[in-house]
Amino acid sequence: MVQITMQITDRLAQRLQPLYDWLPTILELSLVGFKTPAVQTASEIIEFLATSPSPSEVLDYHVSERAQARLQRLLAINAAGLASAEEQAELDEMGQIEHIVIMLKAQAQEKVTRQN
Repeated sequence: MVQITMQITDRLAQRLQPLYDWLPTILELSLVGFKTPAVQTASEIIEFLATSPSPSEVLDYHVSERAQARLQRLLAINAAGLASAEEQAELDEMGQIEHIVIMLKAQAQEKVTRQN
């Protein structure tokens, strides 16, 4: 793992402090380069992480019903071979988001395991 050091304003540091444990995930979500409505789902996750959730809360977290319904619709369209290029791009982005959430939950599980 690589450690990165940077200079930021005191104000930004205060805003980032509650997010400290989740900064790598937030940065990864930010770098996905969303070009579709999947950004709404990423925003939901970032808003959740901004609440400084406990590892147990992370393990219990699920994206909104809206996001789940959209993913199911995209999967059905894709399975039928009817996905447009835009829908395929959104499905790809949702896959990246899902991968990040899985990694986030794995990290949370490690923390819970170490605490017990």
